[in-house]
Amino acid sequence: MKFSFFLPALSLLAASCSMQPTPDSLSGSWIQPIPGQPGNVQGMRLLPDGRAVSINMHTLLYQSWQLDGNRLTLTGKSMGNGNTSLFTATSTIDSLSKNTLILDTDGTRETYIRMPDADGR
Repeated sequence: MKFSFFLPALSLLAASCSMQPTPDSLSGSWIQPIPGQPGNVQGMRLLPDGRAVSINMHTLLYQSWQLDGNRLTLTGKSMGNGNTSLFTATSTIDSLSKNTLILDTDGTRETYIRMPDADGR
């Protein structure tokens, strides 16, 4: 996926109003630029039933997600160097708006933008 407008939109949307994280407010597709690949994105699709799917990440395969207060936990398989291992990653939700999600994982902050669903949400 290529989004030439992505980076300017990212900084604009990051300033949006915060909302309380709930399973409903987090469900959807969240993307960010792929480092070193201008115009390409990666991310995650958080399904309402607790399943998770990776977007444009072939070695990090999300399988499920869970919300506990402001903590988002993702589980899945990491497939690298011919090895497959299970992982669990827990992040703190620093900020959430309708279109922006900022996660802190062990001191590293990452910003995601909501990708519109097929029905335009």
